[in-house]
Amino acid sequence: MKTLTLLRHAKSGWDDPVARDYDRPLNGKGKRAAAMVGRHMRSLALDFDHVVASPAVRVVETLDEIVAGYGRTLAPVWDRRVYLASSATLLDIVHGLPAEVERALLVGHNPGLEDLVLMLVPDAVDALRDAVEQKYPTASLAELQFETDDWGDVATGRARFTRFVRPRDLDPTLGPDAD
Repeated sequence: MKTLTLLRHAKSGWDDPVARDYDRPLNGKGKRAAAMVGRHMRSLALDFDHVVASPAVRVVETLDEIVAGYGRTLAPVWDRRVYLASSATLLDIVHGLPAEVERALLVGHNPGLEDLVLMLVPDAVDALRDAVEQKYPTASLAELQFETDDWGDVATGRARFTRFVRPRDLDPTLGPDAD
């Protein structure tokens, strides 16, 4: 069995005067949310054999905060293809994961991550899928499992959706209606 965990970067600062979207940093709320999600990952004893991440500043900073809460080094492979990637590109990246990897973490951006979840999880009555369809908020974590030994077999409608964690589920002040 293969487990794919998808993490969207934390909330970034739109009012930060950067020249490129790629260079946009996290804001204070994003830093708090990422650290909280990292602590939650530690409490769940989540473990990853391989991490692939967008090299955008907001993803790098998200992972710094996740690691602070998680208490473990993640050592990502920085892959520029993840930056603002479509679900099809993200699926290509998943198909290319090393065969020996059982539990992978992919850290990136929307709408690609949300679209990937909706592509891989069967379109059926499922509270987790419905929540993602409504919104895949920043710093949210989605875990998908596949009954296969080959990442190349990961395909549309084949995932079992096992976990969806939003920062507001952990701390309501990190929800959309809070500062």
